[in-house]
Amino acid sequence: LPDAFLEFLSENGLDPAVYIPRYIRLKPGITEIESELKCVLEKVSWLPGFYAIPPEIQIAGSKAYQQGKIYGIDAASGAAILALDVRPGDHVLDLCAAPGAKLCMLADTLGTTGSLTGVDVAKHRLAACRTMLQKYCLGDRTRLFVADGTLFSILPVNFPEWTSRRSWKDRQKTKKAPELIYYGKHSGLVGLCKSDVGYDKVLVDAECTHDGSIKHIQKFEFWGWKTLDRRILDAGRTENLLQLQLHLLTNGFKLLKTGGSLVYSTCSLTVSQNESVVQQFLSTHPSADLQKIDLADNWPCRSGGIPKTLRFDPAVSQTSGLFVAKFSKL
Repeated sequence: LPDAFLEFLSENGLDPAVYIPRYIRLKPGITEIESELKCVLEKVSWLPGFYAIPPEIQIAGSKAYQQGKIYGIDAASGAAILALDVRPGDHVLDLCAAPGAKLCMLADTLGTTGSLTGVDVAKHRLAACRTMLQKYCLGDRTRLFVADGTLFSILPVNFPEWTSRRSWKDRQKTKKAPELIYYGKHSGLVGLCKSDVGYDKVLVDAECTHDGSIKHIQKFEFWGWKTLDRRILDAGRTENLLQLQLHLLTNGFKLLKTGGSLVYSTCSLTVSQNESVVQQFLSTHPSADLQKIDLADNWPCRSGGIPKTLRFDPAVSQTSGLFVAKFSKL
């Protein structure tokens, strides 16, 4: 690692040795996969359906991956989804949906009830989500919008006159709206309405510097370490990110219905992108209540800098770094 990044880790009290293993999630109903991957899987005892795999195994070329039997997703990311506690029949919003592994886990959790709305500002990245939904046969209850997550305002509201693709396209002609690029046949009806109706569950896995992800950091070996300076260490970009994270969290909470739950997470190890964002948000939203995540009593994580928040510290949890905060709306 370059000196500038080592200094960045030191300033945040982080050991550069924290970057470790890889995980997969089995699609529900799949029970045996070792013969196809040609390796022994280590079951993650605290996270159903997750397994650690040897680092040399390349899942993308495996028959199991190509046939949609496994997902590549870090265990900490799976924990963030479990923290949301999605229930059958819920209307769920994933406000930063790309690249799609969490979106698919949400869809698997919902099963044959409720609806799932995925939003991302990058059309090509959201198109990759669409491909994943189709590959894993998860699209029936999902709709995808290319939109700015800080401004997205479409609620899961039922209006009889907007029951078809045609009616949605007609509406787009008369009003500026997010671009709908995928609409599952049972994904609910699209409506624009200012009311107390909202989503039951919202996930804001916000854009961040990704410094807690070994997979991401390794990319800089190919991109060049000067790219790391620009993407992670540049103070101006970091300040813009902090504002983006706060606005994403604020808008996600706005779209949450009273009594609903929201999970905010990032794979950054820094305080500024996590605890500081949460503190700023709480200071201006008296109806937001920080919740204890009961499932975490059995998770290999530690408390964040704010009570009830969590940190997956790679050195302790053997996962990528992840910060998780859960809110309810009073």
